[in-house]
Amino acid sequence: MPDQEISLPAKRNQRRWRMAFTAIYFTRVLVSLSKKVLDNQTRLLRSLSYVAIDVNSPRPIPGPFDGIDQKTLTEMVKKRSFESLQQLGGAKQVAAILLTDAKDGISGDEADLTHRREVFGANRHQKPPSKSFISFVFEAFKDTTIIILLVCAFLSLGFGIKQHGPKDGWYDGGSIIVAIVLVIVVSSVSNFKQSKQFEKLSDASSDIKVQVVRDGRHQPISIFDIVVGDIVSLKIGDQIPADGLFLYGYSLKVNESSITGESDHVEVNGTLNPFLISGTKVMDGFGSMLVTSVGMNTAWGEMMSSITRILEEQTPLQARLDKLASHIGRVGLSVAILVLAVLMIRYFTGSTRDENGKREYKGSKTRVSDIVNSVVEMIAAAVTILVVAIPEGLPLAVTLTLAYSMMRMIKDNAMVRKLSACETMGSATTICTDKTGTLTLNKMTVTEFWLGKELIKDDASKAIEPEIFKLLQEGVALNTTGTVDTTHASSIPEISGSPTETAILSWAVFDLNMNINETKQNCEVIHVEAFNSEKKRSGILTRKFEDREIHTHWKGAAEMILAMCSNYCVGSGALKGMNADDRLEFEKIIQCMAAKSLRCLAFAYKKVTHDNEEEVSKKLEEAELTLLGFVGLKDPCRPGVRTAVESCKNAGVNVKMITGDNTLTARSIAFECGILHPDDDIEKAVVEGSQFRNYSPEERMTRIEDIRVMARSSPFDKLLMVQCLKQKGHVVGVTGDGTNDAPALKEADIGLAMGIQGTEFQLTVNVAALAINFVAAVSFGNVPLTAVQLLWVNLVMDTLGALALATEQPTNDLMGKPPMGRSEPLITKIMWRNLIAQALYQLAVLLTLEFKANSIFGVNERIKNTIIFNTFVLCQVFNEFNARNMEKKNIFKGIHRNKLFIVIIGITIVLQVLMVELLTRFAGTERLNWGNGVLALALQLCLGQLVF
Repeated sequence: MPDQEISLPAKRNQRRWRMAFTAIYFTRVLVSLSKKVLDNQTRLLRSLSYVAIDVNSPRPIPGPFDGIDQKTLTEMVKKRSFESLQQLGGAKQVAAILLTDAKDGISGDEADLTHRREVFGANRHQKPPSKSFISFVFEAFKDTTIIILLVCAFLSLGFGIKQHGPKDGWYDGGSIIVAIVLVIVVSSVSNFKQSKQFEKLSDASSDIKVQVVRDGRHQPISIFDIVVGDIVSLKIGDQIPADGLFLYGYSLKVNESSITGESDHVEVNGTLNPFLISGTKVMDGFGSMLVTSVGMNTAWGEMMSSITRILEEQTPLQARLDKLASHIGRVGLSVAILVLAVLMIRYFTGSTRDENGKREYKGSKTRVSDIVNSVVEMIAAAVTILVVAIPEGLPLAVTLTLAYSMMRMIKDNAMVRKLSACETMGSATTICTDKTGTLTLNKMTVTEFWLGKELIKDDASKAIEPEIFKLLQEGVALNTTGTVDTTHASSIPEISGSPTETAILSWAVFDLNMNINETKQNCEVIHVEAFNSEKKRSGILTRKFEDREIHTHWKGAAEMILAMCSNYCVGSGALKGMNADDRLEFEKIIQCMAAKSLRCLAFAYKKVTHDNEEEVSKKLEEAELTLLGFVGLKDPCRPGVRTAVESCKNAGVNVKMITGDNTLTARSIAFECGILHPDDDIEKAVVEGSQFRNYSPEERMTRIEDIRVMARSSPFDKLLMVQCLKQKGHVVGVTGDGTNDAPALKEADIGLAMGIQGTEFQLTVNVAALAINFVAAVSFGNVPLTAVQLLWVNLVMDTLGALALATEQPTNDLMGKPPMGRSEPLITKIMWRNLIAQALYQLAVLLTLEFKANSIFGVNERIKNTIIFNTFVLCQVFNEFNARNMEKKNIFKGIHRNKLFIVIIGITIVLQVLMVELLTRFAGTERLNWGNGVLALALQLCLGQLVF
């Protein structure tokens, strides 16, 4: 470069760059890029030597981004370095270096996007390595139940081998080990799959949509598709998706507490603080940012990569069941010790006899080896009692049930971020719901327009006087965060923005034929007051290029804008002063629209007078405005919402609507949705947010039960209501889809309903088995049900049974039951009734067989014990039908709809037949002869259980 060019002003260099970039951009061919030249720490941009154009060839992949590197960009934003930014020439110069048009964004073609990802990385965070399957196996070994069972297994194994030899003595201990392995494998597999599912859900929940500008078009894309150089549009409630620089915007404030821990809102602008950090949230204003770092190169990415997400959450139900299992284990241990003591006393007092009827203990005449064998046998019986007491199948059944419930909810497009959500909602007593997007479809359309006191029905563009039309066009086009893309002249304009902004812009473009983008080009925006949920209005100060006239425009909640006005426009274009009667008439117009469930917005303006343009204050005028008109927006209720509200009420769940709309609109929607009824006391049922927050704490607690609708509410009002309801003892569910709902959503008890089927069924087994073995051990000195048989029933049968019950589809009858409160007992009165009745019934049958089976059927001891085992198992099988619905007599209702339940019952019976008929040595059973009618009698006894 010649020496004389070194002295050229930086401005001319920038102009050359832009010219070169424009040529490259519109020809869509890039041959070479500028090179970085450093001379005395002065940055210059070298002119392009030539541009080769081939209109028939596609745009080649760009070369390296010279003049900047990723480390420079990352450190600049992370350290908020103004010096680095100034050295690069400012935010717009950084955009130019990144081949980004500050207005139209990047080209967005696949080659460009791929190249940017290769150079700067993708917008994804590296996660810590997920837990291996082995780690879940080790965690399963830490379970108290498993540890107790392991001790029992080794004791049983040692005593069994000592008593019966290695060939036959390993059965009981070995079966317990097999049971432990089964529990650990199933539990580990389930938790491992659950962990993987949570990772998928985490990705799904993080995949939010972001508004970007590419090739001059505003378009929503996944946050994972953002690349360096993208221009992202930001508005209230948006999460900042990457690190970047402020390009333009107004009143932009962000909450950086996720990064800095400070809850104060930080103002972002182009002069004092142009740096935007990923993971922070927009709290006020709007604007656009240039993405400079993505993924692991951002501050948020660095922080998230060092955090390990805890997935092994224990739900409240699991915690309560663990406590229950612990209590049962203590009872079992006490019974085992008692049985051991009784057996010892009976043996050493000479009360026990061998198979030949002779006394087993004869004092000093008894051999030591015989005493040791007898004591070992008694300890083995006590260990068997302990095994009976421990509900091995219960934790496994709960794990399977939760896993199945999660899968079912995922199929219903319900993301379960916490397992406790599967249970908590079953206890909900109150639901606080937002209106927009929850009770309604959030698809707004303008259905009414009032110019002054006149309702404009047909051909509004012609009915409005030209001067008023221009003012209204300014108010619509400039005072908005929405956009109208008309990149392709032949296509229909693409309108983007919030539902409210989209509805107003669609009305302006398609009904009034307004040219939104032309109006923006003809005016300069001086200052903006962005909309938020507390102010419920937005304003703009603008100057026209043509005549330098300055106007203030306001748009927002109709009654609030009306209060700021002292004049209004009429159809002829004239301005009239607004007296008390006029104001009353306008209030009636607003009330009429609200009564029709319309959201009513108003437009107003004021001409700003000034002697000198520099003296114009950036503070927007808020008094003596001129009312331009009202628009009424309709947001239809969701289909079926009224039925859903009625179902909640029938179930004893209160539904409260909390909305930012005015009282009349909120009341109208509440009547339409069934939240309010004509016979309700409206004075008590409907309040405004300002009223509620100004109540004394005592008055709030008194009135909280009567309130059904809260209108004109702020996020703080909604949070305050949730806190009051929780103080009153309610379990609160909050629904909502807006940012304003976030504080209340965090405070509330959120979840989805889930029953606890299978619990009563599982405990029946333990009570009956514990009782029969205790009575038999005390009476005869041995137990009819071996450890292998008991584990078979307690683990395999009950686990399959719990899974069968878990697959029961919820019915509408559930909505007729009151919610279960926080302090409701785990075992309800109905469950106690069924549990005790079933246990007594089974105990009566089994004890009858224990004492009388030999004489009734003429069978030996081994066959008698097999009959007891078979009867006991079939009792549990038929009890599964009873457990389907513990409150209804017709337990078979709807059984044909649950094919999996029938299949599992069939598998259980087949496995039992195999256990009795084929695995006789392992199970300690004897093959039964169908001819003697024993099995038939057992079946009849169990069928009688259904009637019982």
